[in-house]
Amino acid sequence: MEPWTRGPTIGRGSSATVSIATAHGSDEIFAVKSAELSKSEFLQTEQQILSTLSSPSIIAYKGCSVSSEKGNLVYNLCMEYAPGGTLSDEVHRRGGWLKEAEIRSYTRQILIGLEYLHSHGIVHCDIKGHNVLVAGEGVVKIADLGCARRVDHEVSNADRKRPIAGTPVYMAPEVARGEEQGFAADLWALGCTVIEMATGKAPWADGSDPVSVLYQIGFLNGAPKIPCFMSKQAKDFLSKCLKRDPLERWSASELLSHGFIDESELFTEESGTCKMGSPTSVLDNGLWEWDTADEEELEKNPNPNPTHERSTSTFSALERIRRLSEGSTVTWSMRMDGWDLDEDWVTG
Repeated sequence: MEPWTRGPTIGRGSSATVSIATAHGSDEIFAVKSAELSKSEFLQTEQQILSTLSSPSIIAYKGCSVSSEKGNLVYNLCMEYAPGGTLSDEVHRRGGWLKEAEIRSYTRQILIGLEYLHSHGIVHCDIKGHNVLVAGEGVVKIADLGCARRVDHEVSNADRKRPIAGTPVYMAPEVARGEEQGFAADLWALGCTVIEMATGKAPWADGSDPVSVLYQIGFLNGAPKIPCFMSKQAKDFLSKCLKRDPLERWSASELLSHGFIDESELFTEESGTCKMGSPTSVLDNGLWEWDTADEEELEKNPNPNPTHERSTSTFSALERIRRLSEGSTVTWSMRMDGWDLDEDWVTG
C-alpha cells in the first residue's frame, strides 16, 4: 500500500493502539491498529481473516505493514475509518439508551454482517457494542476480529484447539462452560448487545467479577433479563437469541426474517407490554422483569461464593471457569475499552 502518515491516537488498549492515518498520494483517511510485532498475534489473526472479507456490514480492510518506530518493529493493520466511534459510544451520547426503531436498524445491520461471516465459516467470538463501529449516520459495521475463528471443514487442528476467547458478560452458556464457541454463540452475544443498546448497561449486573458472571451464565440456568419496556416483538426476538441450548437458538438467517427486524412501523409506547411504558430517562432502564421460572435460582443466589462447599463436578466447573477468566489467551482484557485521545502526530 502507499506510504501514509500516522495521525492522532483515537484508541488505546493493553497491547494495541488505533490511530487516524492519511495516505500520502490520495489523502485518504483510514484507521491503523498497531502493536509491537512480538505482541501482534491477535492483530495478525485479524488481518488474515479481515483481508478475505468484503461486506458493507463489516469494517473494510485497507492493507498491512511493518514499520520501525522509536527503535521497535510495529505491526500495522489498516482499516476503514469509522468517524462515529463505537456503538457503545453512540448509546452513551444518546443519554444511555436508544429508541427501539434505532435498535431495530442497528440490529439488522449487525445480523447481515454475522450472516456473511457465518456463511464463510467464521465465528466473530466477541460481538458487543464496543466492537461495532458507527461508520456514518445510522450506519454500523462489525469490527475487531482479533478473537475470530474459522469453523468450516477446512479449519486446521490448531484452530480447532484455540482457547475460547471473548468478553465474559457476552458469553453464551456453552462458551462459559468451555464446551464450544460456534455460530450460535455470536447470536447470544447479539442478544446481549441489543439489551446494551436498550439500557446502556452490560447484560449482567456483576460484570466486574468474571468468575461470578461465568458461573451464573454457565451453570445457574440464567439468561440476561429482557427489559420490560421493550415491545412484544423485541422481547420475542431476544428470546430467540438467548436460548440456553445453542441448538435451539435461531441462526442469523432466521433472525433476519423475524418480525422485529422486518417490521417497518416505528416503535410506540403502545406496543410495549410493561405497565410503565417506555423509559423516560436512563434511570428507568434499571427496571426489569423475569420471563421464565427457570431463572429463579439465579435470582436467589446472584453472587455464588466459590469458597462454599459444592459437589466435585460443580467445583471442577468453577475451577475451569477460574482458569478461563485468568487465562492469558482470553482477550477481553485486551479490547479497546476506555480509549483516550492523543494529540501527538507520528510519521510511519
